[in-house]
Amino acid sequence: MNIVLETERIILRQFIEDDVDKLVELNSDPDVVKFTSDAEHPQTYLETKAKVAKIINSYQKYNGYGIWAAIEKSSQSFIGWFLFRPVIDASYFDPNFADEDDIELGYRLKKIFWGQGYGTEVSQALINQGFSELGMKRVLAVAISANKASIRVMEKVGLQLEHKFIYQENGQEVVIYALNKCS
Repeated sequence: MNIVLETERIILRQFIEDDVDKLVELNSDPDVVKFTSDAEHPQTYLETKAKVAKIINSYQKYNGYGIWAAIEKSSQSFIGWFLFRPVIDASYFDPNFADEDDIELGYRLKKIFWGQGYGTEVSQALINQGFSELGMKRVLAVAISANKASIRVMEKVGLQLEHKFIYQENGQEVVIYALNKCS
C-alpha cells in the first residue's frame, strides 16, 4: 500500500485498480453526489475504471499531489477520497481567479462517515503538508453554494470566501474559498 499521508484516524493511499468497485459504490449514492457533476452525469463502471486508471497514471505527474483513497484506520474501510492537486488539472477554475501554482483541495466521503470530522481532519493535514513540505503558496476549494457541509469544512480549516460565480454547465452558484501561506 503506497501511503501518502496519515492522520490520527485516516490513511490516504494511492488508488489501485481494485478500488473501482469502491468508487462505483461511493458515486452511486445520490446524497453523496448531490452537489457534484456526477449527479447529472453518473459514471458507468467502465468510465469509473478509466478514471481510476487516469488517477493512477497521474501519480507520476506531480510529486506529493493527486487524488487518494481514504481508509479509516480502525476498520480498514474505504470511506471516500481526497483530492489535492494543481488547479491547472481542473477545468472549472477560471484563470482570472486561480493561478497555475494554486493547489485545489477536494473530498468526497461515504454518507455513513459524514459528520465525524474526517473531512476537516484530513483537509487540515493536507494543507499543513502542502505549506510545510511541498512549497504550496495557496490552496483553493470549490463547492456549490448549497453544499453547506462542504463549506463548513473549508471554513474550519481556515479557507475564506474569495469568489462566487454561476457555473455555466448547470447554472448553479459556485463558491471558491482560498487560503494563502502566511509569510
